[in-house]
Amino acid sequence: MRFFCRIYCRIDNGAARFIPHPFFSILALTDFSASADPQSPGDPLWVVCLCAEWCGACREYRPLFEQVARAHPEFRFAWVDIEDHADIADDFDVETFPTMLVANSAGTRFLGPLLPHAETLARLLGALQPAQASASEVTTLLDALAHDPEIFTVA
Repeated sequence: MRFFCRIYCRIDNGAARFIPHPFFSILALTDFSASADPQSPGDPLWVVCLCAEWCGACREYRPLFEQVARAHPEFRFAWVDIEDHADIADDFDVETFPTMLVANSAGTRFLGPLLPHAETLARLLGALQPAQASASEVTTLLDALAHDPEIFTVA
């Protein structure tokens, strides 16, 4: 059986191998020209990494994600394993790891795959798009994070 976590690694009979996607660098260099709107102190943005424990790229990315979390205390960071928390993450249909969600009750600022580099995430957080209406699965996930944050919160 083969499972692809596109872009970062391929699982082939239990062995993970790094296989870069030839077009991903184009996506990673997208210019987010709109600056982030000021945040309400009572409703900080959540930066959520949707990942899987079996994914080698995700395991290697976690310390970098925690590094960015320590450098950006104005955001709340969470690590959500999509298999361990399928009840709140399954509707996202994550196919690429890691997938990042940046949202709060005002809406979603970013949802999609991101290169597993601290610099890439830091650049994204510095140039967020204006909030868009959140899909129901985003609202469900944010509610779960707010209800029991210590399970998911990073650094």
